[in-house]
Amino acid sequence: MRLPALFLALACCPAGACCAQAGPPSPRALKMLHDQIEGRGIRHPGVLRAMRDTPRERFVPKSEQEHAYDDGPLSIGYGQTISQPYIVASMTELLDPKPGERVLEIGTGSGYQAAVLSQLFRQVYTVEIVEPLAKSARALLTELGYRNITVRCSNGWLGWPELAPFDKIIVTAAPPEVPPALIQQLRPGGRLVAPVGEAWQELVVVDKDLLGQLHRRTEYPVAFVPMVGRPK
Repeated sequence: MRLPALFLALACCPAGACCAQAGPPSPRALKMLHDQIEGRGIRHPGVLRAMRDTPRERFVPKSEQEHAYDDGPLSIGYGQTISQPYIVASMTELLDPKPGERVLEIGTGSGYQAAVLSQLFRQVYTVEIVEPLAKSARALLTELGYRNITVRCSNGWLGWPELAPFDKIIVTAAPPEVPPALIQQLRPGGRLVAPVGEAWQELVVVDKDLLGQLHRRTEYPVAFVPMVGRPK
């Protein structure tokens, strides 16, 4: 069944900055940053800043807000999760974000990863196959004032061909192999980061060089929800 396309087109902030209005980081956010993020070797200044400034508690159900900054994933309903803070930071750092780049995210979920990415990329395009999650993420990102994120409800296996190529692609659910459409939509010189596997998963980084050749490496074992919607 073909899913309807729901779009959120938000004006891009100067230099891709996030325009969300936020107060000072909470003590819990600072403790998360120190213990879970810096403490495990994340060093990219922009990633550290984005993890500090993104209000993670707004991206989890009310019943889970007291655990928002805990060291682990949390359920967001519909069989989906918000990833562990360290994994969000690590995958973002592995993307090697650069000013002016455009990034495609597969698996919007609650919108948290997109909110982090928005502070490091000029434009974030994010695809979610579960329509209620796409709608709620769209509403929340609008409420919080993120202005360089576009949300689409569609099948992530197909990417977003109308807007390709992308400088970077990040996948936040695990396919058994990297979807060919995503490789095709990655520009030469670009990078893809994704968890890959079925019973056992590994976080992989795929670089496409300027000649279009692929270079793949494995980072570490991970556990993600499966990526659904694989075309027959």
